[in-house]
Amino acid sequence: MRRPGMVERQDRVAGAVVGSAVGDALGAPFEFGPAGVYTARFPDGVGTMCGGGGWAPGEATTQMAVLVAESLLERGGLDLPDMFGRFCRWAAGDPKDIGLQTEEVLTSGEEWDLAAALHFQVSGRAAGNGSLMRAATSAVYFAALGRAATMDAARRIAALTHGDRAAWEGTAVLHELIRVALDGGDPLSVVPDALESVHEDHRRRWAAVLAPGWRPEAATEFNGAVWPCLGTALWALRTTDSYENALAAAVDVGGDTDTVAAVTGALAGAVHGFGAIPPRWTEPLHVPLPGYGDRVLRTPGLVALARRLDSASPRAVPTDFRES
Repeated sequence: MRRPGMVERQDRVAGAVVGSAVGDALGAPFEFGPAGVYTARFPDGVGTMCGGGGWAPGEATTQMAVLVAESLLERGGLDLPDMFGRFCRWAAGDPKDIGLQTEEVLTSGEEWDLAAALHFQVSGRAAGNGSLMRAATSAVYFAALGRAATMDAARRIAALTHGDRAAWEGTAVLHELIRVALDGGDPLSVVPDALESVHEDHRRRWAAVLAPGWRPEAATEFNGAVWPCLGTALWALRTTDSYENALAAAVDVGGDTDTVAAVTGALAGAVHGFGAIPPRWTEPLHVPLPGYGDRVLRTPGLVALARRLDSASPRAVPTDFRES
């Protein structure tokens, strides 16, 4: 097992960003499948980027994570209107995989600071796991600022598409766990501390699914919801000893396999590092960007993006985030 402290930071940074995209591409062909779907396809345990279900081998849909990264880098920080505009352009580009909730928010024609809130007000449903799926890049960028600032940034980015605070808090916890792993710490050991920073109205429910004894079978919702998605990712990290085994465990749960594996991949990549990701998974990896011409990012481009995020990360808490 590669323990966090034995891996260089640059390797962990690349591991988080590439690891999330790899998880998404690995899990996508099995989406909505039953438990045991990965084991059934790969009984020898050696999974490949097999494609299927409309997906090319290695095709990832963690496209919003790239848009988050490019907004942070090009705008020099958190410019929420700019980020929302990039999301809308992507949604208008007819991406293959966009959650119904996210699509409704981004195509509503409402302003960046109203769209998600209005959607939640009308539908009463906004606790999907989409904001977790795009979190790896912003988690890397804000890591140097410490717990409070990185969790606050996570909430603000999540709120662009998710009006339910449950999604904000889950994304904030994921940011904090990745931050700790990037610094060489054990993310599982700081879950109680992260929960202390969760809004009190949501702390108890999050504590239940992030508890050491929780298992995916205990989920009370489909894992397309934010709670079992993050809970499953932590369970996969806790019960395995490598990046590859964590991803296999996550996909084998079934259900929303691409997002659950993307979240697991971000965490496991930050813990075990880029070097722990099998080349048979990174070589075919590619992230198309609908709405942005023929742009496609492959593994070297994602590694470069991750390192730019880390090097550009602000080293002091900004006096204010740019919201207008």
